Amino acid sequence: MSNVIPFKKRAAAPVPSTDIDLFTAVDAAIRDLRDIALGCDARARRQAEECRRMLERAFHAAVGEV
Repeated sequence: MSNVIPFKKRAAAPVPSTDIDLFTAVDAAIRDLRDIALGCDARARRQAEECRRMLERAFHAAVGEV
């Protein structure tokens, strides 16, 4: 019967953190929705604008801006 000699496993390279905080994500979404609304039909534009305004209200309320 043979002996199996296990090799040490290489440590995986650390993955750079791509997590962003909620405020940064909402801020980016607001800007993206503004850009998206410029290039779509009227119905989609209304929906994007409504979503953007909702996010802006929530963002400003969370950071204490009026």
